[in-house]
Amino acid sequence: MRVRLERWNRRLHYFAGLLLIFFLWLFAVTGLVLNHPNWSFAESWSKRRDTNTEQVITTLGPELQGDLAQAQEIMRQLRIEGEILWTTTRANTDLFDFQVRRPGHFYFIKTDLAQHRVTLRHSEVNPWGVMKALHVFSGVSLDDPRQSRDWALTWVWALSMDAVAAGLIFMVLSSLYMWWERPEKRFSGAIVLGLGTLICGLFCVGLRWMF
Repeated sequence: MRVRLERWNRRLHYFAGLLLIFFLWLFAVTGLVLNHPNWSFAESWSKRRDTNTEQVITTLGPELQGDLAQAQEIMRQLRIEGEILWTTTRANTDLFDFQVRRPGHFYFIKTDLAQHRVTLRHSEVNPWGVMKALHVFSGVSLDDPRQSRDWALTWVWALSMDAVAAGLIFMVLSSLYMWWERPEKRFSGAIVLGLGTLICGLFCVGLRWMF
């Protein structure tokens, strides 16, 4: 039984690593890029392509109650897909401004409902911008309860990241099991594990008390 468990643990560890390898590379590379904004080769926002247009929309019907329903109808008419980002409180009910984002694309929408006109600014970034957006793309904000996932692909990406997190937890636990099953490696492994725990604890807890 023990031999079978060890064999399956090793196999699943390998397969989980192969399944997650490109996700891990994505977050590793974009983490470095985000941590070093002065790396010019990965600059995306200053190299963006902006397009400004004005378009006419049809009257929004009375059945569209609330900002979300109206925003989704405006997006449908403009043929835009993405996650809605609320930026301002509507002081004038005839003026409706909001943003829509999806990896690589930023839409800044200013709507005059009385005139049935939309001023649309579309900013498109390069592949580096897409990867950096994926690193932080979640569709929710702890600082703004209005922000919620309203795009299907945001849910798909969020569930994928949950799966990646669960896979990493499994790989860590399976690594601990494989290490413990090697008695000759327990001492050296314990030193490395303790060192890693100490460093992580320094940043997570220690800095709170030191400064």
